[in-house]
Amino acid sequence: MTLQGWFLILLFVGILLALTKPIGMWMFALYEGRRTPLHVVLGPVERGFYALSGIDPKEEQGWRRYALHMLLFNVALMLFTYAVLRLQAVLPLNPQGLGAVSEHLSFNTAISFTANTNWQSYGGESTMSNLSQMLGLTIHNFLSAATGIALAFALFRGFARRETRTIGNFWADVTRITLYLLLPLCVALALFYIASGVPQTLAGVVDVQTLEGARQSILLGPVASQEAIKMLGTNGGGFFNANSAHPFENPTALTNFVQMLSIFLLGAGLTWTFGKAVGNTRQGWAILAAMLILFLAGTAVTYAAEAAGNPVLHQLGVGGGNMEGKEARFGIAASTLFSVVTTAASCGAVNAMHDSFTALGGMIPLFNMQLGEVVVGGVGAGIYGFLLFAILAVFVAGLMVGRTPEYVGKKIESREVKLAVLAIAVLPLVILGLTALSSVLQQGLAGPLNKGPHGFSEILYAFTSAVANNGSAFAGLTANTPYYNGLLGVAMWVGRFFIIVPMLAIAGSLAAKKYTPESAGSFPTTGALWVGLLVGIILILGGLTFLPSLALGPIADHLAMIRGQLF
Repeated sequence: MTLQGWFLILLFVGILLALTKPIGMWMFALYEGRRTPLHVVLGPVERGFYALSGIDPKEEQGWRRYALHMLLFNVALMLFTYAVLRLQAVLPLNPQGLGAVSEHLSFNTAISFTANTNWQSYGGESTMSNLSQMLGLTIHNFLSAATGIALAFALFRGFARRETRTIGNFWADVTRITLYLLLPLCVALALFYIASGVPQTLAGVVDVQTLEGARQSILLGPVASQEAIKMLGTNGGGFFNANSAHPFENPTALTNFVQMLSIFLLGAGLTWTFGKAVGNTRQGWAILAAMLILFLAGTAVTYAAEAAGNPVLHQLGVGGGNMEGKEARFGIAASTLFSVVTTAASCGAVNAMHDSFTALGGMIPLFNMQLGEVVVGGVGAGIYGFLLFAILAVFVAGLMVGRTPEYVGKKIESREVKLAVLAIAVLPLVILGLTALSSVLQQGLAGPLNKGPHGFSEILYAFTSAVANNGSAFAGLTANTPYYNGLLGVAMWVGRFFIIVPMLAIAGSLAAKKYTPESAGSFPTTGALWVGLLVGIILILGGLTFLPSLALGPIADHLAMIRGQLF
């Protein structure tokens, strides 16, 4: 580890904290449905959408109706993308003449982008046409991100409102978030990427002559526009197979830094928005503090492991840190920071190959996802997932002080606790169940490149990434098969929507409750004790649940490397 590396990490955290309140204030205006300066230009567009669709943005919805409209919207988008991929060969903007995407890969990809996972069992430049990238995939980058933020707004209203049966209007939330938040920020980011050298064109392949005199075909496309929302919406699906390790997606150290900030920006801002919504911004800062403690701890472990290098190579007399699978342009510090950022959020973009990390270095990205990606997390999904843990934390605190738990003025009773447990339990049950199944079936065992603990880790990482809606991978796993495409597709759908529905039920239940003023007997939920309890609950639930699988995978792999064994 170096001083320069730690300076990069601390600079990242410092700038993130400085941006949290401004972006949180902007999102709070959208949460309340207030006018912004952009309404002068985009207001007519918003009203036009409502007029064409027959939506009344002032009509409030209960949690069941909100959930139903959200589900129907996402099913329609998934079917639309499936059709685009299957018809790719006969659709325009296909300069390479690429054929239709196979049935099982189209199924996997359509669900992947709908669920904000962006798992890619394919090489983007060799599989997807420009139209498929722009219309079939990028549309999801906007709308799945907008859906996540809208769902967070719905839960915020559950905590903030009193004795009501409604939690907002799904269509109004998604429209406003897309028009006034995601679209303008992405225009600015795309222009920055274009100025930095990222391509933005509808052209196909350009033939060039290399310095050695050889001829090389270089693929171009509308990369900058996809790159902007890929990061800001914590999507992660790359235009190119190498993702953000590709110089056309991530050409400089500055673009690398901006991409990492983009991944965390909205998730961090939503913590301030939550605090403002419930009338106490200290609540939001307490949540962000707990997130950053977990984030910095994970970053320190990953950075230390990668900087220490591979013990097998050390025994062979080769010293230094682990540069395998990393871009020399970024080095160890920027690569490890990126890996922790992208897996702490539900992004999944990579600027290094996680499968080439050391055993302990690769364990932290895996563990971040197994925690439910609540360490800042995906846009919207991170904060509502974190609030589910907060409900369990105040329940535990209530047991300790012997009174009904309260959180931000609402009593947390058995209904909310049961629904929170139901939502959180989805993650370990599906991850561990499908990993166990794939570790014994012939179709599952045909996927891993490596044998032994690391091969097991490749399977475990795939299902963790799918259920957690991340999308990164230990790329040694051959996933473009009917078995893995089908099973991972189901895992992504369950991981996204089987958590959302119980969460919305909690929002509806809380909105109907009376406000309970804080009293001398209330457990404080803004101080250091509360932050420590939050961190402890998350680590206990995540750590104890997944410790056996980590022991069979990364930890066993690390012990084998110490003994000088390779798999």
